[in-house]
Amino acid sequence: MNLLLVSPLASKSLLGADFYFRMPTLGLLRVAGATPPGWAVRILDEKVEPIDFSRPVDLVGITGMTPAIDRAYAIADTFRARGVRVVMGGIHVSMNVAEALAHCDAVVVGEAEGLWPRLLADFRRGDMQRCYRHQAFPALSNLGDPDWSLYEGKGYLPFHCVETSRGCPHGCDFCSVTDYFGGSYRTRPPADVEDEVRGLRPFEGRWTLKNVVFFVDDNIAGKRPHARELLTRLTPYRLKWLGQASTTIARDDELLALCRQSGCMGLLIGFETLSRERLKTVSKGFNDPDTYRDAIRKIHDYGIGVSGAFVFGLDGDDDGVFDRTYEFVQRAKLESPYFSILTPYPGTRLYQRLLAEGRILDRDWSNYNTNNVVYAPRGMSAQQLFDGYYRLQNAVHTIPAIAQRFWGTTSKANFWLPMNYGFRRSIKRLTARARVFRPAGPTGAGAPQAT
Repeated sequence: MNLLLVSPLASKSLLGADFYFRMPTLGLLRVAGATPPGWAVRILDEKVEPIDFSRPVDLVGITGMTPAIDRAYAIADTFRARGVRVVMGGIHVSMNVAEALAHCDAVVVGEAEGLWPRLLADFRRGDMQRCYRHQAFPALSNLGDPDWSLYEGKGYLPFHCVETSRGCPHGCDFCSVTDYFGGSYRTRPPADVEDEVRGLRPFEGRWTLKNVVFFVDDNIAGKRPHARELLTRLTPYRLKWLGQASTTIARDDELLALCRQSGCMGLLIGFETLSRERLKTVSKGFNDPDTYRDAIRKIHDYGIGVSGAFVFGLDGDDDGVFDRTYEFVQRAKLESPYFSILTPYPGTRLYQRLLAEGRILDRDWSNYNTNNVVYAPRGMSAQQLFDGYYRLQNAVHTIPAIAQRFWGTTSKANFWLPMNYGFRRSIKRLTARARVFRPAGPTGAGAPQAT
């Protein structure tokens, strides 16, 4: 039987239609890997290829994060109009089951492992249920290795995605990870991860960095003993890898040394804001802005670059936050700053709070993309938040600003400079398209802004 797995395009997102690079993702490869024999599987990603709705297919599976979900529903509706049955999953669908069931025949709530084979067996018998969900979070042992041949010819950036854990205990107000993956770190056996890495084959190409891996975990060092064993096992494979971590890794010289020895080129760290008060409002008080500069300097001492993530529009942010952040980013020599407008994703505590306060201005899910304002901020107007975000994005991606950040650093410029070039191109595209902010109310009309 023929199974088509679809990743829809987020047309308004920085990381969607406007992003200069085309990045592979791991989710649908995991679904494909959980598919039992007897199915011919194809993955279609709208970032790199169009959908042929006339292609013969027995079942369609669609995933989609919030900014792409309306497109996902349109794809599902089109296939169902042809008489093809459709299954949907992913974070947005898991948080909005009733909404999704209006567009598909079944939903998978949470992770696919353990549920997907049962759903396919029910489909073959003509007895597919409307909703499949776990009673407990599945174990991460024996996940198997993704079949990267399913992505051949799609023109993605030449790197592999690998996961070593799922879940996060911190529960930040604006993040859906804890609700979706659980409030603790569930780890894969390091031996399983090593086996997967051993089986990866370098991408071809004269100018391609070889053996590049992105670890998709929310915090690769979330469990110290697990991280120590994992990084020790990875050291012989001469990887060039990127991952995500918290600021606390800067206090651990042993882990930083293991990161360097195992080939770490850079870490994405969620600093979020330079204000201790703002951090407390979103339950991320474990960050300490007074230590940020020292943490970045310490990580740089190990030859590891830092991609720093910041979010704007937290209650109390004023329009001076953009200039303060620009000065910090430049002085700290962050290799790649990543900025977001606070976005209340459905299912998060932030969304529930803003909804209860009557501050949700926009119900168009495609605008929930971290580069638009969909709620009424407190401390500045929605227009000031929108304008400041784009002004800062463009300022840090000028040639002089990039050169200033890289002058005197020890990070691997053959990776970070192309990344900055890609972001520079992407920001220009995004800014040209989103030049004017048009606030919308729940029904599309203008809505008042709180200050």
